[in-house]
Amino acid sequence: MRFTSAIVLSLFLAACSTSDQGGSSNTGTGSTANTPAGSTGPAAPAPGSQAELNQTIGDRVFFDTDRYNIDATANATVQAWAKWLARNPNVTVMIEGHADERGTRDYNFALGARRSHAVKEALQHLGIAGNRIETTTFGKERPAVLGSTPAAWAKNRRAVMVVAG
Repeated sequence: MRFTSAIVLSLFLAACSTSDQGGSSNTGTGSTANTPAGSTGPAAPAPGSQAELNQTIGDRVFFDTDRYNIDATANATVQAWAKWLARNPNVTVMIEGHADERGTRDYNFALGARRSHAVKEALQHLGIAGNRIETTTFGKERPAVLGSTPAAWAKNRRAVMVVAG
């Protein structure tokens, strides 16, 4: 009993002896390893990178249930993607088509393929060369949001633009 009490006491004292010298803890999510001295924030993402795309436009468009047509909201994003691709002529992309969990596996693969092809065709119509755009489908296999709710389904009916390489 004394031995156990001594171990518990020593562990307690060891835990209390560590100090937080800077007044902050190491639980933050940011990193300052690549931030230059005197800088007020993280460096801007590299031009033509996935990070720049995500920060400036976003990497996905959404679709209505059982649809693959590009509506007005998605069209604004696709037009912004086309301008971004025009500014970055050496960038190639993969358009991933996705579906929500409802429907058969085969149906959702086909629907995801139609969604990715619709985005590719829209980009080509806006002047982007087809050889810069690959397409693929994941159907319902890679949900962005887990759940069987209308909100989750809406987030999973999407096409995502991924910068290649």
